[in-house]
Amino acid sequence: MKKIAFLILSSLFLLAFTPMLNSDSVERDFFKVTPISHATMVIDWDGTIIYVDPVGGAELFSEQPKPDIILITDIHGDHLDLETIVGINTSKTTIIAPEAVTKKLLGDYKFQIETLDNGEMSTQKEIKIEAIPMYNLREEAKKFHSKGRGNGYVIEKNQKRIYISGDTEDIPEMRALKNIDAAFLCMNLPYTMTVTSAADAVLEFKPKTIYPYHYRGTEGLSDVEKFKSLVEESNPKIEVVQLNWYPKK
Repeated sequence: MKKIAFLILSSLFLLAFTPMLNSDSVERDFFKVTPISHATMVIDWDGTIIYVDPVGGAELFSEQPKPDIILITDIHGDHLDLETIVGINTSKTTIIAPEAVTKKLLGDYKFQIETLDNGEMSTQKEIKIEAIPMYNLREEAKKFHSKGRGNGYVIEKNQKRIYISGDTEDIPEMRALKNIDAAFLCMNLPYTMTVTSAADAVLEFKPKTIYPYHYRGTEGLSDVEKFKSLVEESNPKIEVVQLNWYPKK
């Protein structure tokens, strides 16, 4: 029964969060990010190409450079899609993921995989990668993301640090982060957290720039304008940048 329930839940996630082709990208002082949709993005950092949670079909990445690194945060269908990964040219790609994910990638496919669990680190293409915990705090939401199963990530190069939250609430490990230059932060119910909780966490760990992402839930899109106001009115030094994560059909 548990296996059947998991398959049904994964299918619902995949159907709910199927992305559309999005070519928008934003160049920052040390990296470029192209939002694909929801939790999926492409980061270009000094020519090193990082795909984060590639889902929705390989055709969505047809105009993107081939990945050097793929980061996968969790097992749900809006983060892990084997068909998409198989369709992408990964001949020179290292896939970084938690054990719950890498177990699903092992088999007939010849991926170069490195398992990172919470607190572990790796270096790929001169980029340091640290697996950060991601999990739910509310009792009613713990069934979505249990502690230790998935990863957020901090990636670092030349003393610049990017945080990718994955699916999480405003956990102590997030609040304790230091020296984050750019942060991609989720905020959707019932799966992750409210915009109020997200803003409160941001005001504590103080990233220089914050990008709301992964903000579509069962009741539609979260109020990211409210999030922006809560953050920038309390700390004008933190820049909130809104990207086009949900291109219209």
